[in-house]
Parts: sequence; C-alpha cells; structure tokens
Amino acid sequence: MATSAGSHLQTICSEWAKVRGTWTDGKVVSVTGGDLTIADVVAVALHGIPARLTADKAVRDRIAASVDFLASELAAGKVIYGVNTGFGGSADSRTQQFHRLQSALVQHLNVGILLPSDKGQPTPSPPPEAADINLLLRSHALPPAIVRATMLIRSNSLARGHSAVRIEVVESLLHLLAANMTPVVPLRGSISASGDLSPLSYVAGLLEGNPGVFVRCPDEDVAMDGSTDSLRYLSADKALQAASLPPVCLQAKEGLGITNGTAPSAAAASLAVHMANQMAVWTQLLTAMGTEALAGTAANYDAFISRARPHHGQTEAAETIRRFLDGSKLCPGHSAPAHVGLAQDRYALRTAPQWIGPQLEDLALATHQVTTELNATTDNPLIDVEGGVVHHGGNFQAMAVTSAMEKTLTALQNLGRLLYAQSSELVDNSRNRGLPPSLSVDDPSTSFLCKGFDVNMAAYQAELAYLARPVSGHVQVAEMANQAVNSMALVAARYALEAGEVVGLMVATYLFVLCQALDLRCLQRAFRAAAAEDLKEPVGRLFIPSHSESYVIVDKMIDKTLDRWDELSHMDLQNRSAAAVRDTTGTFLAEFASAQAGSALPSIDMLLRYQDDAAQSLARTYTKIREHFFSEPAPASSYLSPASRVVYEYIRKDLKISLHRGIDDHPTLVAKKQAVPGLNGQFNGHRNGNVNGIVDGVKSEDDFRGDRTRIIGTLASEIYVTVRDGRLFDRVVAFCEKTKLWEA
Repeated sequence: MATSAGSHLQTICSEWAKVRGTWTDGKVVSVTGGDLTIADVVAVALHGIPARLTADKAVRDRIAASVDFLASELAAGKVIYGVNTGFGGSADSRTQQFHRLQSALVQHLNVGILLPSDKGQPTPSPPPEAADINLLLRSHALPPAIVRATMLIRSNSLARGHSAVRIEVVESLLHLLAANMTPVVPLRGSISASGDLSPLSYVAGLLEGNPGVFVRCPDEDVAMDGSTDSLRYLSADKALQAASLPPVCLQAKEGLGITNGTAPSAAAASLAVHMANQMAVWTQLLTAMGTEALAGTAANYDAFISRARPHHGQTEAAETIRRFLDGSKLCPGHSAPAHVGLAQDRYALRTAPQWIGPQLEDLALATHQVTTELNATTDNPLIDVEGGVVHHGGNFQAMAVTSAMEKTLTALQNLGRLLYAQSSELVDNSRNRGLPPSLSVDDPSTSFLCKGFDVNMAAYQAELAYLARPVSGHVQVAEMANQAVNSMALVAARYALEAGEVVGLMVATYLFVLCQALDLRCLQRAFRAAAAEDLKEPVGRLFIPSHSESYVIVDKMIDKTLDRWDELSHMDLQNRSAAAVRDTTGTFLAEFASAQAGSALPSIDMLLRYQDDAAQSLARTYTKIREHFFSEPAPASSYLSPASRVVYEYIRKDLKISLHRGIDDHPTLVAKKQAVPGLNGQFNGHRNGNVNGIVDGVKSEDDFRGDRTRIIGTLASEIYVTVRDGRLFDRVVAFCEKTKLWEA
C-alpha cells in the first residue's frame, strides 16, 4: 500500500520546497491575516525573508474598520476591557486616559530579566569576592529567530481586523522585521494565559521607541557586504531613527492588541514542529540505513503487516522505510535475514513502523494545531465589525499550542529512543551480526572508535526523556487569581525546541555510526566472497575432493569457517584468523569422514599446516580488502539503496568524512607518522610508500579524507551542522521529489 497523497513525507517535502523556494527566489511573504504557513514562518525567521502587509483593499479596509468601530463604541460610552478599564484582576478600575493606559500596560509588562550581554552591553568586572556570572550563565534572551517569527505572526493576527490596531502600526512592525531589527526579548516570564504578555511588551516597546528596550540591528559599518552576521545593539528610540520610522503613540487598545496574543508561543512552536517533522523523516531514513547496516530484512516493512493492523501512521512509516530500501544489495526483500542466529530482526528494526507510526499521526495533528494558531485572532476583546459587537473572551489562552507541543515533545522522545536503540545495537558486537566491537576496523584490543558515541547516545536519550515531561501539569494560579488556569505554551515550545536539538545530536551521531557500519558491512561482504575463494587452496591441499558431494562439503565448511570468523569479531586479526580455522577444523573432519567413510584422514602435520595456511590466508585476504576500502572515498556506494547513498556519499565525499581507521586515524598519531620520513609508507601499505600518488585512479588520501587533524567529535559535529542548517536534509528532499517516493 503506497503512502497517500497527503502523507507526512509528502507534506514535509512540500513544506521544505516552499521554504527553499522562498529564500532562493527572493520572494516576500505576504501578510493577509488568513494564509500564513509554517513554511512562511521558517523562511522569515531562519532565512531573513522580508514580509509585507498585503495591498489587498479588503484586508486593509477591515483593519481600518475595526479601529473606527472601537472609536464609535468609546464615543457611545461603552465600557470596554483594557481600553477604559484596568487589566486582569484590576479591571474594576475605569479611565478615559486611553493613551496613558496603554503605556501603563506596556510598562508593567516590561519586567523580564536580561543580562547586560544580552543587550550588547559590557559586563562590569566583578569585585574579587563576586563570581563572574558570564562564565556560568547562558543568554536570558529569546533567540532572535523566535522574535522574528513573533513579529510576523503578531502582524498576521492584527491584519485580521479584530484588534483595532492601525495599519501604520502593522506596517511599522513589518518594516522593522524586514530591516532585521528585533527587540531583545526575555526568555522567561510568560505563562501564555493572557497571551505571551511580557515577551510581546518588548515588541510594543520597540514600536514606542522606549529607550530602555534594546534592539538587535545589522551593523552597516561592519557588515559592508549586506550580511546580518555583524550586529549592533541600539536602544529602541535610536533603532527607530536608524529605520527612519516615527515612534508609535499607542492609541486605544493598541498596546493590548500588540501584547495580548500567543505569537511568541506560536513562533517557537512553528520552529519546533518544523524541526520535529524533519526528525521524523530522518528517523525513517536512518531506520532504512540501519536495516542495511545490521544486515536486516526489508520484509519487516511488508505492506501485508500494516494491512493487518491498519493504522495510517504505521502504514505510511512501513511504506516509506521500504521505499528508502529499494535497490539495496544488503537487505533481502521478502525473507528472513540470511545469517545464523535470530530468525528475525530485533525490535528496533522489526517494530519500527509500529513505533514511528503514532509519532507521525501526533506530529500531523500538532502541525495542524500550530498552523491554525498562525491564522487566528488571539487577543481580547475582539472587534466584530459586521456583528456590531465587542466580544470579551479568552482566545489568548494558548492551550492549543501547549497541546501541540506536548505531542511534539513525546514524539521527539520516542523517535530519539528508537535511534538510540538502533545505534546501541549496531555498536555492540554481540548483536550487530559480525561487525567488530565499537565498529573499529583495526584490532579491537587497542581501538574503541564508537564506544564514546554509544555513551553519548545514552546521555542524549536520558536528557530527552527528561525534557519530554508535560509542562501543563505544573500550572500555577497567577495575577490576583484571575489567571487560575494558564497554558505555559511558550515554555512547552521552548522545551520542544530543545528536545529537537537533542534529537538532532542523535541523528548526527547515528549518521557517523551508520556510515562506519555500512562500510564495515560491505567490507564483510567483500571479504567473505574473496576469502571463500582464497580458502579453497589450503583446503584443497588438505583434502582432494573425489566427487561432487565433496565439493559441497568443502563449500559448506568454508562457510562455517567464515561464520565463525564473524562470531569472533572481538579478537585481533591474527588471533581471530587462527581461532576461526581452529574452531571449525574438528567439524570439518567429521563432515568429511562421514561423507567419505573409510578414507584416510589427514595427518596431524597436515592439519597443523592447514590451520596455519588457512589462518594466514584469512588475515592476508582481510588486510587486502580492508586496504582497498581505505583507498576509496565511498567504498560502500555500490551496495546501498539509492536513498541511503544520497546521505552516505554526502558525508563521505562532500564532508570528507571517510571510513575511520580507528587508532591509526588519531590526529596525534597521524602527525607523528607524517613527521617521520618513510613511516607514511608503512602506514599506508596499499600505496607502497607513495603517499601523494594515485592508486587505481583514486587521488591521494588528503583529497578525500580532508583535514586529518579532526577528532571524531569534530567529525560528528560537522555532520550535526549540516543536519541542523538543512544542507543534508535538502539532499534528502531532492531525492524524494525526484523519485516521487510517496507514490506507488
């Protein structure tokens, strides 16, 4: 059963294509109040795309109409919350000083704690008896990307014409956004009940030109190329001057219209669910790659299994993983794994669709909830011009966003748990079907390549599980008991963003582990094929087959020797070779004696010579195949599915992260070998001492291994950056679009 036209994969690929198209085509996001998407938010927040209020007369007229209607209601003497009354539990007061009231609102909300460094100010040197807090504390400011998204989403809500905020105020906000001028907004302090009041008050402070509010601005004097990497911090009054904008004198309800909304929560939630959806795609692709690396079977993902339990998320996950495996030479499609031991794959592979499926369903609902919030009016009171009514309600209660984020948190935790389980299985030689311990290609007695990554994955998963706890259960009564229930949506979204970051670390780590394992799996395949031929000579000297059945026995016993070889992956090469031959010699003799009853068995001297020759043959063959794999930039490419190859070759070729040789690739040892004349020739035996030469048309190692001083943490870090900045995901999406992976 193929995934449907509205599948999770297709939706995420379409969203990514829209983001990519917006930033590459120089488009402008149009603010209409009704059709803002998560892709628009991502384009503006992360890629600096400008936004403009639509020129559509109907939209502009309804904004103006809400302002006019409010004025008429006030002129008629109506009591309207937050316009001629106090706020929250203080709403029993009355005033006719409309402008002063709006400033009072902003003032009492500008209460967040920020560090001097958050505002671009130097931190005074502490006295000797005081600690330097800058050595300990991280920023207390909301990330600029979330602030940019907040400005966009709040503008879109105001454009709906229910808030009585003037067109020129909305346009000023969008002008500042286009100029990449974002207020420094406190990270903490919002309970997301009457909206995200305090964070949005800093946006209002920017529009007012409040000299106590600070603004990140591009430093034109430093960034002459027009980039926004170099920043300066200006007070809001000076920022408005730099933007050639007059300060806004907040009219009736405009302070409330700006601050009383869920935009910061929706902003963080948009970025969080965008990231989480990518992590869900990554988990499915990495499960396919893990199936190849673990010599698993594509039969795990057969459509019949999901038809028998027709949850649509499970069905899609199974189909997507199976399609990612199409064309693989490492996975049998409709049979049990072709190896001894367990008759079926362990749960981390076999039940992956059942595990991932519910996460896809939850993320789809979370995405829908967040998208709805982007195009909602979330302040109070609401101006209903057509109905001629001012409604006092609670659209600022952001529980819909909290609901979306808690589903997102749970989904991320479960996706991470699956990646952790697969990675752990792959690194453990007791479970990885013949690969060496810690995926070290050299002798395991002195090489522990992926052991540290295995520990890291456990740490990431533990932190992820902690982050995934629901926030909504920790609500506190606030604001004179007026806010007896509050959503904590911004906190939930912040934790979801952090959880997405942790899963990103897990994806990057697992990608390093997978690429190493895939090379070793293909090396294992190539070695078995070559060793089976090479062993025929020492076996032939021990036994001269007299009939066809004898040849079958020889082939069978060579297979058993190689199976034993796989079981002994924890041993160093020479010992492993000797033990594999020695451990199967007795079985070999019994099989041969049974097949050729009455024939003389080999002498002890012949057996000892056979064991020595066969062991040397195994060691020699493995060394030869291993050296060949070292000399290739991407030695596993021809074995992998096209989908896996896209990721594998990006890491191996674009990032120049090659098959790791274990302790021999430790930078200090590399430096020593490079410093000693002639030692490089010993280190790179396949090059016969010619370090800078070309072997079989392959350029020198430095051309495909890159910087040889990189520690393994640096290699994983480089993968992580490409996962988070979208370069690697862009390759995955391009492949899915080209192959229409979601179609039958």
